[in-house]
Amino acid sequence: MSPLLADLVKIVLILSLVYLAYIDLRTFRLPNVITLPLIIAGCAYNGLSPLHFVRVTDSLLGALLGYTFLWLLNYLYRLIKKQDGIGMGDAKLLAALGAWLGWIALPGILLIASILGLIGGLIWLQWNKQDHRAAFPFGPFLAFAGIIELLWPQLLQTLLLSSPT
Repeated sequence: MSPLLADLVKIVLILSLVYLAYIDLRTFRLPNVITLPLIIAGCAYNGLSPLHFVRVTDSLLGALLGYTFLWLLNYLYRLIKKQDGIGMGDAKLLAALGAWLGWIALPGILLIASILGLIGGLIWLQWNKQDHRAAFPFGPFLAFAGIIELLWPQLLQTLLLSSPT
């Protein structure tokens, strides 16, 4: 399998993430018909391809931890606030990113998505003339953070931990 094919896989993954971001912006939904195959494809690619992004165990653990973390966060929020705080489509999208990029990428993806989501959410709410309690789609920020991690792995760690010379 050539590196050109690996680049093609990256392009298809990026286009899928951009499409999911667009759908979420328009509908506040991340359809299972896209997110679930993306999880399976990420695990399969990392398990079967010699040009895998991460080891298959890291991929499977990434899918499991990605979903479980957001599910647990939403569960705790629901206990406190008596309403959902994040959609399970977002959890499936994070599981897909974990399947493709491995569990080690999840903290960076979540940090980037959270920072972008905070800024973007405030802009979204202002643009739509809503108060801070209104919902806004988080999927586009997860997708964008996943693209950053795919194209520039460990960028966040490099920026935060590099010493000036």
